[in-house]
Amino acid sequence: MKDYFEASLQLHQQLKGKIAITNKMEIETIDQLSMAYSPGVAQPCLAIARNPSDVYTYTLKGNMVAVISDGSAVLGLGNIGPLAAIPVMEGKAMLFKKFAGINAFPICLNTQDTEEIIRTIRNIAPVFGAINLEDISAPRCFEIEESLQDLGIPVFHDDQHGTAIVVLAGLINAAKHIGKKFEDLRVVINGAGAAGTAIGKMLKCIGSGAGEDCSPVRDVIICDSKGIIHRSRPDLNKEKMALLQFFNLGNLKGGLHDALQKADVFIGVSKPGLLHADDIRIMAKDPIIFALANPTPEIFPEEAFQGGAAVVATGRSDFPNQVNNVLCFPGIFRGALDAGASRITMAMKLAAAHAIASCVEDPMHDAIIPSPLDPSVAARVAEAVKAATPLPV
Repeated sequence: MKDYFEASLQLHQQLKGKIAITNKMEIETIDQLSMAYSPGVAQPCLAIARNPSDVYTYTLKGNMVAVISDGSAVLGLGNIGPLAAIPVMEGKAMLFKKFAGINAFPICLNTQDTEEIIRTIRNIAPVFGAINLEDISAPRCFEIEESLQDLGIPVFHDDQHGTAIVVLAGLINAAKHIGKKFEDLRVVINGAGAAGTAIGKMLKCIGSGAGEDCSPVRDVIICDSKGIIHRSRPDLNKEKMALLQFFNLGNLKGGLHDALQKADVFIGVSKPGLLHADDIRIMAKDPIIFALANPTPEIFPEEAFQGGAAVVATGRSDFPNQVNNVLCFPGIFRGALDAGASRITMAMKLAAAHAIASCVEDPMHDAIIPSPLDPSVAARVAEAVKAATPLPV
């Protein structure tokens, strides 16, 4: 098997970064220089000063995304800081360009202070048409994203919502494949961080602008490292307490094993090796397993199938049904930018999920999610998101 870690290290050393800035025009004559820069550039400056919305007509803003991280929760590597986060943010910018034709630039901030991050993003926002928050640890990521919803451009934390959108798409198709009603599913989510919380909210359609098309699942229980989140636990922070308005309405107590009894779905965004075949056997008939810890899932597909799983998805590219955010973020930002959206609503997220699901015409146990390299996905998502964008007030 190819050693991707060593091969990637050599690639990055060779390239010295994966993206570059290129000019859209040549500067070979005085005439060209005079139009692109002084004196001619004064005219678009004055036009924008008179009418600020003209910035979308005369500059790169309408097709430019900032990929912003503080390096506090990078991949599965943890808090490795802003310098070490650069390769990931470069890769994200590269995927924006590849799949949606969007210019994106990595910005890694040398602070993990919530208020300072919020201020910094507000101050640099004028040049960008949207903000992609990336690899910022919970619960700060929730506060940062929420505080910036008045910025006038979409601010989207992909680790939360991108993952949730792709999971929802896969779950829609998995339920279709095994013949269970989506709304009747009983779901256990293990991991109460950014991704786990967002997945729960997507499945329950919790968020502004969900619209009438949302069909929430019947029951969602969220577990953290100490077990089921329930009302009697004295150790819950305010974010976890808030979850109890919508989740575990029966106030079930106990550990992950207790939560799994007769559950239809397990979604893991936690840590490796938590489940074994016997844990799958206590679930409902034909259980659906999303074991998304990377690089080692909560349970490997082979063992999950031995326990009776009907469908298994992971975060890995070497198994079928990879939950990969690249299926979501290029298209959702393309649609939001094209629609001139000021924020990304729940209705837009749901539209993205259904668009991804629709890319698989006949879901099978090993094909509930399209390939992350399918070039048609981003365009389909973009159209659905654009159509779901609310009209300006």
